Amino acid sequence: MLKRLLFTSLLGFGLSAVGFTQNPTQVKYAETITASDLEKHLSIIASDEMEGRDTGSEGQKRSAEYIINHYKSLGLTGAMNGSFEQPFELVSVSYGEVDLKIGKAGLVRNEDFIFQGDADMAKKMKTDLVFLGLASDENLEKVDVEGKLAGLWAVGERTQGLVDKVMEAGAAGIVIVTMEGQANFDRLAGRYKRLASRGRLGFDRETRQRPIFLVSSDKMSEIFGEDVGTLKEAAKNDPTSIESQKATFQVVKNKDVVQTSNLVAFLEGTDKKDEVLVISSHYDHVGVSSQGEVFNGADDDGSGTVSVMEIAEAFAMAAKDGIRPRRSILFLNVSGEEKGLLGSEYYGDNPIFPIANTVNNINIDMVGRIDYEYQEAENKDYVYVIGSEMLSTDLKKINEYNNITYTDLILDYRYDAEDDPNRFYYRSDHYNFAKFNIPVIFFFNGVHDDYHQVSDTVDKIEFPLMTKRARLIFHTSWDLANRENRTRVDGTNTRTAR
Repeated sequence: MLKRLLFTSLLGFGLSAVGFTQNPTQVKYAETITASDLEKHLSIIASDEMEGRDTGSEGQKRSAEYIINHYKSLGLTGAMNGSFEQPFELVSVSYGEVDLKIGKAGLVRNEDFIFQGDADMAKKMKTDLVFLGLASDENLEKVDVEGKLAGLWAVGERTQGLVDKVMEAGAAGIVIVTMEGQANFDRLAGRYKRLASRGRLGFDRETRQRPIFLVSSDKMSEIFGEDVGTLKEAAKNDPTSIESQKATFQVVKNKDVVQTSNLVAFLEGTDKKDEVLVISSHYDHVGVSSQGEVFNGADDDGSGTVSVMEIAEAFAMAAKDGIRPRRSILFLNVSGEEKGLLGSEYYGDNPIFPIANTVNNINIDMVGRIDYEYQEAENKDYVYVIGSEMLSTDLKKINEYNNITYTDLILDYRYDAEDDPNRFYYRSDHYNFAKFNIPVIFFFNGVHDDYHQVSDTVDKIEFPLMTKRARLIFHTSWDLANRENRTRVDGTNTRTAR
């Protein structure tokens, strides 16, 4: 019944009247994607030798060399003027000196306070710490924050807009309570202390003089010499009732350049070769812990990376047999996803092929495991599909057609909702294509206990299921690369703005 209903809905959509009859040519090359090949590649990509593939690290560069050699062996072309790398620079920003003194007491970083802002100061600044409480227009009229540190009580609120409002009012910086209780703060401070030796990686941007210091509610009480209840009441009603304190602070910023690259392998199409389908994954992970433990990242995103490699091989083998896709295909393995989707952002801002000619992005991020939702399910042959009809009413139908025809997976759309609290639509590299109105599909297996843990290892990968998922992605990609018309951009995207 399901096939009949879907077939009816797809008639007139450009599908053949033969319905769900398999294309034997597609099947032939899809079957070159095997569990043994995926395991062979992943056992190398996610090995200890690759040292967790941290962005810009030697381990990531070794991974890149392995992936590139695979693409070369297939006869693919380097898309960057013959090179398989699209290099770009990031900077690692660290704050070697962050001092904060209130009254006569010097506060200890990552114990008494956490620094979370941005600044670079040649010398210490002496000023007043005034209690603002809530960042309301009423309080800003009562309390003069210009050139001063503003004490802000923002427990339970989204703080970014509040910070902006206070800084726009002329504050020199902010001391902010974002959670109540010392125990909660101590856990967060402990995490920052463990990460203190690592810089924040990103694009080089102009320094914003925004010193922001996080403290617990208990510490704010100690600083102002008032109990928490009194501060809460004053925050809402009369912040001027809290006496200001003398403060001295300084932040010194350090920058180190980090070189990394996206990997770009290209298969030229035939009569529609100027149109490009992008099949992507990220090949970076989070590196090595301070204790020397390797985060192998077998599922995240070794699974997606080796899936792209195997899909590329299937298309390359067809091309060698004289069966090239009508559209060109870019096999894109991006760097810096774990640092904030940086590699895909760089590609979007510096595309090798025009954005207007990029027809779709198929993104693969974590497809090797079974998540919490399906652990006890009788049928575990599923994959989460995200974004497939956000920009094009065609794309979801094309993927469903190929699934019913070839792979028969459960296509789960539970994370494809406007109110998804996980915000998965924004959290992988397809987002940096969707924001240019390029229709996308994000294939995903969901999260599990080993997500971002040293226990995300190859032995836990479900290779037969991963193979089926990779074959579905191949079939959908084959269809997109060969159909007469590119997918229409006719969706109503309300999610391209963060």
